[in-house]
Amino acid sequence: MAVNKTVLLVDDSRVARMMTRKMIETDRPGWQVVEAATGEEALEVYSRVLPDFVIMDVNMPGMGGLEATKRLKAVYPQAVVTLLTANIQDPVREQAEEMGVGFMSKPVRGDVLMAFLSVDEE
Repeated sequence: MAVNKTVLLVDDSRVARMMTRKMIETDRPGWQVVEAATGEEALEVYSRVLPDFVIMDVNMPGMGGLEATKRLKAVYPQAVVTLLTANIQDPVREQAEEMGVGFMSKPVRGDVLMAFLSVDEE
């Protein structure tokens, strides 16, 4: 039996969070999805919830996703994070690789999202 996991969804767009949440809940019934709208909120929620996965938007007001991910990985090196961005330029992709985190482009595709959420099932 599959263990239910927790996903932290970080995006300043409520619509983007709703769409991604729906994909997760449809494909992974029983999983918990917690949300944050800023990098600062993501760090606070992560420390409280300790989710199995983090989907982090890159461009957000205040602390952006790259900075939030750097801080998160500094404290929780085991965190499983993927960056999510409409800005698919190489520098962002390279920074993701340097930090050892995933990279997904917006709008998120269901197959790509589910592949990320399956990384520890192999």
